[in-house]
Amino acid sequence: MIHGDSMTKGNPWLPFGSHPEADITLLCLPHAGAGAITYRSWGQGLPPEIAVCPVQPPGRERRRGEEPFTSVEPLTKELAKVITDSVQAPYAVFGHSTGALCAFETLRELRRTNGPLPVHLFVSGRCAPQTPLTRHDLADMGLAELADLLRQLGGTPEEVLAEPDLLALLQPLLAADFSVNEGYAHTAEPPLDIPVTAFAGIDDQGADVALTEPWAIHTAQEFVLHALPGGHFAIFDSVAEVHSHIAAALAPYCRN
Repeated sequence: MIHGDSMTKGNPWLPFGSHPEADITLLCLPHAGAGAITYRSWGQGLPPEIAVCPVQPPGRERRRGEEPFTSVEPLTKELAKVITDSVQAPYAVFGHSTGALCAFETLRELRRTNGPLPVHLFVSGRCAPQTPLTRHDLADMGLAELADLLRQLGGTPEEVLAEPDLLALLQPLLAADFSVNEGYAHTAEPPLDIPVTAFAGIDDQGADVALTEPWAIHTAQEFVLHALPGGHFAIFDSVAEVHSHIAAALAPYCRN
């Protein structure tokens, strides 16, 4: 459920507030090219005790006038500070695709800085961080080539893919976000001392069950992997099932 508050009024990272009145807050990090609006109504299927808090990185929606990050380190350093200053415990984090990588590295940054760690990490649509990715230079792609790539991934409306002007507007943000994801160089650290739940679309070529399973090494606690029908955006096609798993994992932190 989405709530509003004044605690983070004016904080561009948390455009809908940080929800200190909720039993637990679920921070949600978007995929490449997307923004906080992706999760604006996403929490309607969750119990009211769990408040969905969409995260808004720069370069999109109301932050479209800001330069997007092109690497994961500065993004996660800034987001970790926002969480430390503005998010009340207990909280959990969900990230999809590029958002999953950013969620993971933000938690490692919080651990380095003795910040407040979440009670659970949920990831989807992203192979394990230690798996290197093929790099795509979206900045230099022709619009037809870019449309083909996005069509392969799925999740982008065909009316957007067929409109060159819209694609041209999206291209710089997509190029930056893909650089964050594909330019990432993993360094080994001890596993996180929090449980991790992963979701994998069985037809997601870049993050199927086999590629998602190795996330298990990044938690010293329980790791659970849920296979979903569909491709890269399977979590949105099976949202009721995803919400059910999230609600069950966070039920110990809800009073009702």
